Amino acid sequence: MKSLLNLFFGFVFLSSQGQETIKFADSIRQEYKIPEISYAVINDTSILEIEAIGQHSISVNDQATLEDRFHLGSNTKAMTAFIVAKYIEKKKLNWNTKFFKIFPEWKKESNKDYYNITLQDLLSHRAGIQPFQGIDDPQIPDFKGENKEKRKLFGKFVLTLEPTKMDSINNFVYSNADYTLAALMLEKVTHKSWEELVEKVFNEDLKLNVGFSWPDNQEKKDTWGHYYENNQLVAVPSNADFHLDYTEPAGDLNIKLKDYIKFIQLNLDGLQGHDNYLQSRTYNFLHNGIKNYSLGWFNIMENGQNWSTHSGTVGTYYTNVQIDKTNKIAYIIFANAYSEDTVKGVRILMRKLKEEYTKEIK
Repeated sequence: MKSLLNLFFGFVFLSSQGQETIKFADSIRQEYKIPEISYAVINDTSILEIEAIGQHSISVNDQATLEDRFHLGSNTKAMTAFIVAKYIEKKKLNWNTKFFKIFPEWKKESNKDYYNITLQDLLSHRAGIQPFQGIDDPQIPDFKGENKEKRKLFGKFVLTLEPTKMDSINNFVYSNADYTLAALMLEKVTHKSWEELVEKVFNEDLKLNVGFSWPDNQEKKDTWGHYYENNQLVAVPSNADFHLDYTEPAGDLNIKLKDYIKFIQLNLDGLQGHDNYLQSRTYNFLHNGIKNYSLGWFNIMENGQNWSTHSGTVGTYYTNVQIDKTNKIAYIIFANAYSEDTVKGVRILMRKLKEEYTKEIK
């Protein structure tokens, strides 16, 4: 097994090509009105290119640094699935564990269409659970208590609703509530909250300094999220009233780019057949076990190459990661704004990075 110390070793070679990429990225940042962009190209042991450009907010002059934190949005899902995978390796659960085996007392009040859903169904969005993506959601009661207790009440509520119909092409329905239900299963068998499990796996074991909710931009100099209102960019303070409707395990972590790189390097290494924090076969199942959407990762074919991809936002940040499993290289872009223009700008920069490094590989 490779030591985690060796695995996380990185080397950056800032070539003339790298300097040109910085100029290109900054032009995209300005054209698409993104206050800050941080990006990296990596393989399993090295950082091939990394940069932070712009400023923390339209409201302050703090310049971008590689110490800045970004909200991950739905890229949290891969991290929740990663935690679940660790405890499956510890024999606390298995992928085919049925939800109502863990919560039999909830079965009587739940919709019978959910009686056979499994942990794997939830993490791969095959359980038929309502999406809860902020658009046309069912009215959610105002649950009280600590986060763990509120998630339980939300989970009970979700399981009373009518199921959604599967997509005839992809055969899954993307749902944030799926990850709440999966987290509830894990919380029950470990006797720890999702928050405690994040602390244990990512902060204690892997030393990744993962945070919850938006980065703190009030007591610390850090990124502000931004959204558009009346065609104007609006900066959002971290103490603004915000919650994810009890779906934190689906999308509510923040992290520095340098630490997120370490997480993706673990995945790259595992996909190459090496055991590290998880077993190689576990990484393969997370990324490739189920067609179209596996466990926290979309898997697609593009130009004959096999990719794991995901993006994330809750409306104020936008993150995008793409892993080229064929050529064993990954691309990460973090932005501290969200709009249609943000997505366009990030896609253009992502395409540029992929074109440059695909040429080098060939």
